Order: sequence, then C-alpha cells, then structure tokens
Amino acid sequence: MVKTIDLHFQQQSGAIAAYLVETASGPVLIETGPHSTIGRLGEGLAEFGYTIEDIKHVFVTHIHLDHAGAAWVFAAHGATIYLHPLGKPHLQNPEKLLTSAKRIYQEKMDSLWGDLQPIPENHLRSVGNMEKIIIGGIAFTARHTPGHAVHHIAWEVMDFAFTGDVGGVKVVENGPVMPPCPPPDINLEDWMKSLAYLRSRNYRAIYLTHFGSITQVKAHFVELEGRLWNWANWIKPYWEQGASMVEVTPLFEGYVQRQLEALKVGVEDKQRYALANPADMSVTGLFRYWSKKAQNL
Repeated sequence: MVKTIDLHFQQQSGAIAAYLVETASGPVLIETGPHSTIGRLGEGLAEFGYTIEDIKHVFVTHIHLDHAGAAWVFAAHGATIYLHPLGKPHLQNPEKLLTSAKRIYQEKMDSLWGDLQPIPENHLRSVGNMEKIIIGGIAFTARHTPGHAVHHIAWEVMDFAFTGDVGGVKVVENGPVMPPCPPPDINLEDWMKSLAYLRSRNYRAIYLTHFGSITQVKAHFVELEGRLWNWANWIKPYWEQGASMVEVTPLFEGYVQRQLEALKVGVEDKQRYALANPADMSVTGLFRYWSKKAQNL
C-alpha cells in the first residue's frame, strides 16, 4: 500500500523520501521533497506506473523545503496540497520563506533546493487537528504535532503514520535516531508532548521522511526524546556563557561525530546523516530555543 520513493538528494540515497499511497481514487503523495529532486521524484512515480499529472492529492508534514519545496509543481498540475493552517500563507506567498532560506544557505540555495513558486489559494487546503481527509475510502487524519515546527502535522493512515521531522532522523536501519533542530520554531516542551501523543497511538509502523519505515516505534521515540534533551543540554552552557554560534558549531559537529562513531556509523552513512540533519542547523535552532525560553521566564 505504501511505496517509498528515494529522492537521491544531492546524489545521496537514503536521505529524503517521498511516499506514495495507492487508493481506489488514485495515488496520493506524502511529502514532495525539494524542487531540486523533482526529476528523481518523477522517475520514482514512473516506476510505479504514475506521472506527476496523476497526483491530485499531496499531503505535506510541514513547509520546510526538504519536505514541501516541490509542492507547487503538483499544484500547477491541478493537485490539492493538504497542510497545517499556519503553513498555508507561506506556500501561498513564499517570499518570507525564501528570504529566510537564502539568508541561511546563500549561494547553495539553488543547488540544494531549486525553485519555489507561489501556490494559488484554491490549491491549498488547511487541515485542522484530528480532521480526516478521505480519499478512495482511505482516511488521512491530521495530528498536529508541534515541536520541530509550529506548522507540523503527522499524517495518520490506519495503524501507521508519516511523522515528518517530529519523528526524527534515522537514515541507517540499525543507526541512531537524531533530532532535527533547525530554526526558528524548536520547542522541546511541545516536542515532548507530540512524542507522548504519538507513542499513545500504538502505531504498527511510522514512516520517516529521513528515512524509511520504523516498526520498533516506541523504542524509536524513547531514543529520540533522550537524544533531543542530550543535544539541547550540551548546547545550553555555551549559550549561557555567551559563546557565538560560529564558535560552537565546529565543537557541536565534533560532538555529533563522536556519537555516530561510538554507534559504529560508517563514513557513507555519516554523510547521509549530515545531509538529512546538518549539525550547524541544530546549533542555530537550539540557541534560539534557549533564548526564547529565557525570555518567557
């Protein structure tokens, strides 16, 4: 029922996935990946007998470019894009999203993410928490799951779920679960609540955008929770001392590398983790988290 399409992001397998769900009313796509991989996504669809034009329903977990950057292509061919209400304005008018991304990625913007075009409002469908969208007899239920992003949805289908980034990054079958912590919305308290909720659902499996299916679901979430706090608490003293993110980034990158080495992650798999979850983004996101937390005290 669920088909995995490896988008070969930056010519690397196992970094970003899109998922195809076949229904009685035609194929449904979960996540689009960035526009830079739209060619590979088209090839992946063709392997299952479909074209981009055949996709009339696209569900995205959130609007970050590695998850929804190619949504506008499907909308241009008539698809409806289902997403969180807080994400809708940014795909309808992506200027702010683009400006933020260009500030971070600068000259790498085009090669990493490709193009981003506005999506007309009539092709964007905001979905409320617990709301069901039924396509071809299959219910796609939105579970609002903030923590990684305020506009994050885990899409539940029967007894499994597509958990986007709130479900973490695990690009090697026996590798560690890593928490993606980019700016600007990281909120550990919200993330813990989202994970507690997802654990309570007793899913048979979850599907990670980065990357693939997980069947040991509760153990996966427990590991993610532990490493999320581990990373945040490692960053905190540097933030408290007023260190700059430029200073801390290579130190944190070394810390993550040592964790991967301790877990016997090989060189190529380290590259997958780095592509799916760059350590420098987590420094920025967690610095911002501790700053926001201090301001709210």
